[in-house]
Amino acid sequence: MQSVDILQRVFGHNAFRASQRAVIDHIIRGRHALVIMPTGMGKSLCYQVPALCDWPGEPPVEQAGAPLTVVISPLIALMKDQVDALRRRDVEAVYINSSLRRNEREQRYREVASGRHRLLYVTPERFRKAEFLQVLEQRRIRLLAVDEAHCISEWGHDFRPDYTRLAEIRQAMNNPPTIALTATATPDVQRDIVKQLGLVPDEVELFHEGIERPNLHLDVAEVWDIDDKMQHILREVQPERLGTGSGIIYFTLIRTLLEFSERLENEGVPHVNYHGDLQRERRRAIQEQFMQGEEPLVLATNAFGMGIDKEDIRLVLHADMPGSMESYYQEIGRAGRDGAPSHCLLLYEQGDLATQMEFIGWSNPSSEFYHRVYHILATEIEKVNAFGTDWLRDKLHFKQRHDHRMDTVLAMLDRYGVTELDEKTGDLTLVSDLPAALTDEERLEAKLRRDQEKLLALVNFVRHEGDRKAYIHEYFGLPYQAVSEQVGE
Repeated sequence: MQSVDILQRVFGHNAFRASQRAVIDHIIRGRHALVIMPTGMGKSLCYQVPALCDWPGEPPVEQAGAPLTVVISPLIALMKDQVDALRRRDVEAVYINSSLRRNEREQRYREVASGRHRLLYVTPERFRKAEFLQVLEQRRIRLLAVDEAHCISEWGHDFRPDYTRLAEIRQAMNNPPTIALTATATPDVQRDIVKQLGLVPDEVELFHEGIERPNLHLDVAEVWDIDDKMQHILREVQPERLGTGSGIIYFTLIRTLLEFSERLENEGVPHVNYHGDLQRERRRAIQEQFMQGEEPLVLATNAFGMGIDKEDIRLVLHADMPGSMESYYQEIGRAGRDGAPSHCLLLYEQGDLATQMEFIGWSNPSSEFYHRVYHILATEIEKVNAFGTDWLRDKLHFKQRHDHRMDTVLAMLDRYGVTELDEKTGDLTLVSDLPAALTDEERLEAKLRRDQEKLLALVNFVRHEGDRKAYIHEYFGLPYQAVSEQVGE
């Protein structure tokens, strides 16, 4: 079937939006693409449609076997949501990740190897597994799609080390046509994405939809204390403001979220809370209640939002300052996807800046600290496994238990394949030496400076007295033409 037939019959849309058709035509001719498209504009269709339609000059399925599109995504919850949505449309799609039990994972390996499924969703870490690579060798890989492509770049705001192996991964799949997609990427990040894919700029067509959302009204209010924040929040969540729509209030810290939740309960404002300390089943239930409109207001940390494709979000309120312009833009992008006026309010208190600076410190341990953690794991791994990470935290930080550098180190050791976690016992095993990326002090200091510069850019945005949308465009290296009568402003 042709791409338009797939769009109509499978996805139920009458016409493509923006540059979707141009991207798809480019891909099915066997070419590479970098797609930068605002949240909610249908990036996924740019690889889902090519995965299902006929390609010019491609041999029939009867001769070459069913082609497979491999989708690399960093988020386990998001890939499950996408696969579930595809299956409801009778599309053969599957995901393979660490959330599966061993027998489930092996069953899916067999299915993919035998020729089932047209789309396969995996995390980049899955390519460490030799048995997974053996499965891929038995399929004809038609297309490689890299979602959340900013994770490829060390200049990005959510860098994932396994993404740096994408050039090697592409080679293992015989260098298929590749599409990288993201909602945000500065010019530096765009160049780095192409480089990390093992391609050169002339080989990759850039499709940039810009970041303009005329229906979003961006607002910043400086506040002085918790009571001041509360008054702003109460004003924004009144029924006459939200109407029949929904709202998200973002917090940096769980304890702050819970404090405001108690205050809203005392004011009789119905809401639900979403944060990382909740059980997975509870988080999923809350997300479903929000998506169905049963709970129109959610208080959340930044763990909430990926995969939230809800049209009528009228309010995105940041009760605390985010850590970067990229994070801020992604989160406000969840508002007003139906094109109706929506309000994006950032409450700025100077104390929030200190919190974000502390976060940056935690997420940027020194080379010496990496060596210290590695030494303990190398010499006392039995105690770590017996007594848990609390024992390790006490040994590292003594009485400074609020220091979270250890969490960053353990996460990075896992991402770089230095440690492995036994899924059955929960025990850690040290499997390799520290990589140069985690011991080069100059490199680590450069990353720390970049993170600080990202935060400074957001502080400058808060203090900007002109058109804030123009500021965002300049940050992302895009031209901007002001709309004199923007919707909702």
